[in-house]
Amino acid sequence: MPGTKDTSETPVPVAAELVDDTSKPSERRGDERRFRRYTVVVLTFGLLTAAAVSAWLPFEGDASQWWIGPVLALSFLLAEQLGINVDVRSGISWTISFTEIPLVIGFFVAPFEVVLAAHLVAGISTLVVRRVSGRVLYNAGAFLLEITSAFAVAGAVQRIMGATEMTWPAALAGTLTAPLASTLLALAAVRVLRRRMRIGTALRLTVRILVVGFVNASVGLSGYLVIAGSTHAWPLVVAVFLGLSALYWAYSDLLREQRDMEALSDVSLMVARSGQQAAARPASRVDDLVGGVDVSEWATIAERIKDQLAAARVVLRLRLEATAPMRTVVAGEPLPGVDRNGDDALVRLPGAHVRHFRITEANPDVAAALLDRGVQEALVVPLRSANQLLGVVEAHDRLSRWRGFGKYDVQLLGTMASHLATSLDNRRLLATLRHDAYHDPLTGLLNRPGFRQVAREPLSNRMDAAVVRVDLDVFSTVSDALGYTWADRMVIAAGRRIRDALGPDVPLARLEGASFAALVVGCQETEIHDVAERLRAQLSAPYPVDRLTVEANAMVGYATPAAEGGGEELDVDGLLQRADVAVRATRGGEEVRGYVPSMGQIFLRRFQMVTQFRQALEEGQISVHYQPKVSLPSKQVLGVEALVRWQHPEFGRLDPDEFVPAVEAAGLIGVLTGFVLEQSLIRVRKWMDEGLRIAAAVNLSVRNLADTDFPAKVVEALRKFDVPPELLTFELTESGVMADPQKALPILRELHALGIVLAVDDFGTGYSSLAYLRQLPVDEVKIDKSFVLGMGTDLGDLAVVRSIVELGHSLGLTVVAEGVEEDIARDQLEAMGCDVAQGYLISRPLPEDRLEAWLQARTARSVSRQTEAVLTLLT
Repeated sequence: MPGTKDTSETPVPVAAELVDDTSKPSERRGDERRFRRYTVVVLTFGLLTAAAVSAWLPFEGDASQWWIGPVLALSFLLAEQLGINVDVRSGISWTISFTEIPLVIGFFVAPFEVVLAAHLVAGISTLVVRRVSGRVLYNAGAFLLEITSAFAVAGAVQRIMGATEMTWPAALAGTLTAPLASTLLALAAVRVLRRRMRIGTALRLTVRILVVGFVNASVGLSGYLVIAGSTHAWPLVVAVFLGLSALYWAYSDLLREQRDMEALSDVSLMVARSGQQAAARPASRVDDLVGGVDVSEWATIAERIKDQLAAARVVLRLRLEATAPMRTVVAGEPLPGVDRNGDDALVRLPGAHVRHFRITEANPDVAAALLDRGVQEALVVPLRSANQLLGVVEAHDRLSRWRGFGKYDVQLLGTMASHLATSLDNRRLLATLRHDAYHDPLTGLLNRPGFRQVAREPLSNRMDAAVVRVDLDVFSTVSDALGYTWADRMVIAAGRRIRDALGPDVPLARLEGASFAALVVGCQETEIHDVAERLRAQLSAPYPVDRLTVEANAMVGYATPAAEGGGEELDVDGLLQRADVAVRATRGGEEVRGYVPSMGQIFLRRFQMVTQFRQALEEGQISVHYQPKVSLPSKQVLGVEALVRWQHPEFGRLDPDEFVPAVEAAGLIGVLTGFVLEQSLIRVRKWMDEGLRIAAAVNLSVRNLADTDFPAKVVEALRKFDVPPELLTFELTESGVMADPQKALPILRELHALGIVLAVDDFGTGYSSLAYLRQLPVDEVKIDKSFVLGMGTDLGDLAVVRSIVELGHSLGLTVVAEGVEEDIARDQLEAMGCDVAQGYLISRPLPEDRLEAWLQARTARSVSRQTEAVLTLLT
């Protein structure tokens, strides 16, 4: 066409500023039907108007000038081949050509029918050569309307001017009408296909085409008039024409560079957006999108490359996994026959540069590969990263150029391939990182976050689902005995057993250590219990470890959304927590338990205690009681042990064995120890002000012995209340010290160096030995009350107590006996030489006010006995 022409083979023309085509296949088929109807309308109207103009402007030719028709057709054909393609995004290709020049000359040298025939022959021949078979009828109709409208306008202007022959204003007006008509037809096609184009874009496009048409028509018209007036002026006209051609070609190169940069930017943005979409997908699809790439997303990228290169077909072959075969994405014509998917000479290319193959110049292997694809030429470039083949890009048979693919196409495809290789490599790296974030590195199963993502959707849609939690109880034992390598092997074997028992489609996760979780759907509660029993039986079978056979025991708990009767919606974390509660509730021979609401009360109670602990301190719910310690045999009060108590407004009096472990697990033991220490030092300071030297003993936790700042805090507290360090005793358990002796021992030595008394509590139940006592900087040992309570009935306990007393004295330590509740026990301890007694026989733990009353009463009794002794001596 003069000025512009649709040379696209895709059914959806979309201009540079149109929205992306995301229509469904059904919508595209509807677009095709509408465009076919539009083609019939254009072709019919073109034939009717051509017949009308032919009747209005009858043929007046001379047989001796028969050669004008072929010359005009050749001129139109040459003008088409020298055209400049303006490829608009994703669909339509408008060509700015020199066809206005032969058209404007045709007004003066040939009648309407000759010019129309010449233009039809040249235009349709060009389309056939370029293999644009899908738009021949539409373009034929457009050709008819272009020439018909041009001659109609020229004839009208000629009649208005009253001229009998063609004048240059009439020829110029007619020539400009042709590109205008073609542009309006193309814009109407965009409208028919229900694609949006901004009005500003359409106006700018129309103005530019008219400007180019006016320049071409002016040059052609001026050249014809100059040559007609002076036959010797044709060299000047040729020079002007060559100059204009050079200008157009320079503009064409600039325009191509701009289009190539836009296409490169588009492809990069498409890859980036698809990467963002892949990152935003639920983790449940990570295993489906191997390599982090959804192949359907690359179809749009392939389509964009095809449009930019004006190729009949673009093929992307992508290796989404290092060991997986390539997957193929095709844009344009389908691949004919059997695609050998990379097992041919075109795909097995060395290097990473673009190769240009033509069937007439190729070796037999390459020629066979081209024939398999049904193409005459191809551009092929591998996608490589660090010598690893990620994929291959192929572009087949250029449509928009007479000469086929050129150097600009090679450069553009090479740059695009480089961007694609980098993007694909980054996507694979991102997919690997994402896979690692949602999977356990040891077993390859899901981890906790991955399980949470995978299970979220099934749990939200159905009630016949359950979260099953499995714990192996030999993991730590195997780790301690054989090392973590063998323990890890057991975990891997356990994961395989669970996978074999549940099947490959059940979401399965390793939570931590030897704990697993699975999501079972489509089962009633009785069936889930059977599944849990089967799991326990399989996991409890012996595990071969090297040359050993390790006996294992598995505990299984499960929870369902229906556990609360459907009245409460639970997320994955809630069901995991309840399944964990069920596991903790397993006892003895009952290794499989389903969650029931009553199980959660104890954990809810612990949760409330932890969350309300600081408030309880501030409100005075937590207090310190003191249990006196007296020397044997003098019965003098030497000190007290500070024991914490909590009077909860809802739960009543809480036992320390219940809330102290919860506080310690929550990381609040430092706060509790600081509170008890401060209250004890306040009490010691009061006694000192009253002239009494009574020491206070405070229990330490494992976490206190791991706090490197703890000695400094103690020093600050002693200084604050002006209490000498020898009136402060810290009691610690053997297991607390031996949990991490490398951290505990330096802190204990630092406390001992301050002059603080250190006592080993519950001695005899842990790692008690002479070597153990020798390495600890302690001053006292406290015999565990279980031995003291049993002395009267168990000779073994009596022997243990006697041995501890002798061992402590041999090391120069003070020996304290806990749990003294009977006179006989006190007498036995006194006979053994035990130094200090503590227990209910002396006093229960007392609050501060009752302790004061107890001390006053004891002091009064002591004074009374002393007075009685003096009177006895006097008499």
